[in-house]
Amino acid sequence: MKLLLDTHSFIWSLTQPDRLSATARSLLSSRQNDVLLSTVVVWEIAIKAALGKLPVQPHIRSWLPKYIQALGYRVLPVDLSHAVALEDLPAHHRDPFDRLLIAQARVEQATLVSRDAILARYDVPVIWN
Repeated sequence: MKLLLDTHSFIWSLTQPDRLSATARSLLSSRQNDVLLSTVVVWEIAIKAALGKLPVQPHIRSWLPKYIQALGYRVLPVDLSHAVALEDLPAHHRDPFDRLLIAQARVEQATLVSRDAILARYDVPVIWN
């Protein structure tokens, strides 16, 4: 199964795995699944950390790549097909980070791992419980 993490799912997988649902923990720990981490998530972390809205260690460039590699996640860059897919999304969600993750999940045929109930309104599979 191809899984795409949203920001809080990724952060919790690093810092507080018990906050993930049992289903999410099980899927993320299975090496049979392809776990994707979008550069959108890294972008959001960098912005919120710089604004002091996210309590993470400073200088994410020095530690984040190591954690991503250690967890076995594959980085998913944003490409043109993801950006143009935004045009087809209904306006259920206003958060630009989440909208781009939805577009990526649709293009990549991935299942989002998120507790955000609004994401389930889109034509994309979402796993939490």
